[in-house]
Amino acid sequence: MSTTAAPARPARSAGATRLAWLDALRGVGAVAVLLEHLLPWFMPQLRPYWFNLGMYGVLVFFLVSGYIIPVSLEGRGDVRAFWISRIFRLYPIYLLVAAGVLVMALWLPVRQEVPRDLASVSAHLTMLLDVVHLGGLADTMWTLSYEMVFYLLVTALFVRGLHLRSGTLAVGAGAVAVGAGLVLTGPLLTGFQPAYVSGAVFVAGMVCLLTGRFRTAAAVVLGLMAVVLLLLGGFVPWLGAAILAVMFTGTAIRRWEQGTGSLRPVAAATALVALAPVWSDQAGWWWVQPGVWTTTMALAGATFAGAMALRRRRFPRFLVWLGLISYSVYLLHHPLLRAAHAVLGDVRSMGTAAQLGLTAGFVALVLGLSWITYRCVELPMQNLGRRIARRARAGAGGPETAGDRSAAVGG
Repeated sequence: MSTTAAPARPARSAGATRLAWLDALRGVGAVAVLLEHLLPWFMPQLRPYWFNLGMYGVLVFFLVSGYIIPVSLEGRGDVRAFWISRIFRLYPIYLLVAAGVLVMALWLPVRQEVPRDLASVSAHLTMLLDVVHLGGLADTMWTLSYEMVFYLLVTALFVRGLHLRSGTLAVGAGAVAVGAGLVLTGPLLTGFQPAYVSGAVFVAGMVCLLTGRFRTAAAVVLGLMAVVLLLLGGFVPWLGAAILAVMFTGTAIRRWEQGTGSLRPVAAATALVALAPVWSDQAGWWWVQPGVWTTTMALAGATFAGAMALRRRRFPRFLVWLGLISYSVYLLHHPLLRAAHAVLGDVRSMGTAAQLGLTAGFVALVLGLSWITYRCVELPMQNLGRRIARRARAGAGGPETAGDRSAAVGG
């Protein structure tokens, strides 16, 4: 998302064609996460256990974010415009879903993982839920914590001129993931204080980033805070570092594609992420056992690599459409799943025909509502964000760049 001058419409269309493969990947990732949550409640006999569908989808999402986000910031060269676009991209549907869950609480209790404390309000405001070890109103909100950590860290690296070292950062994060798996079993920063403190720092830092006052200092403080929370405040420290390695791996792949980097760090980071859970306290979890974990990683990497290899070809319109609504699908489906379970009862006890029909009907419901929220909430707010960012750039005397337009398509 970004500013777009009127003459740039053809360029945006070209960018949309060029980056349609990323939308297709988002569509694949969203459907994988949807099925991971849907199948145990509707058709458990179809759920695979030789890899984790949900983590596969999440890893695809993180590779896409790593590929596009740092380059979109560099293309703009404008921290304020970048954060305006992120805020208008991420928060509108996120807040709508949060409000919807709270309204549903009149009928369905809010998840027990969500503390009944102001710390929860702070964690939801910052989206740093998982790295301050608090549950989200919607189960899938946990991954947004790592997206936010990545955005904050990339901004800090950008203002300090360290943003081009993507391969080194990917390998470093992978090594930290292995180390964290060896020595950390859970958060060292316990209680609600991390949520309170990070909330205050986040709000103050965002004010500085958007107004330009103390912008460099604010970006560095926010980036450092994000890393500290990732390693010391998250539920599973090694996983947080591994996710960061995956995102910087996506960036390193983009550097290689641009001819400014090598694939060697990508291979090294991949090996380190594969090893990260082996000696961890969570090694007994089914989805981080070596065979399942490495298979999940391999499938996510192969999906990304395959789409990238075909990026100059036309992708199925349905997959690209799924990518457009993927954020709504991702956030909406779990609250809707809880509501469906409350209405329908235990679908698992029904016959196969009934299970298939209800599964297809639920998927259709999620996709239909997601299209509505995309058209009525996401798209208008993204356009508003672009207009605001355009005015901000005009006021600062900065021209629009090609990075602005690619970020608009890349999400």
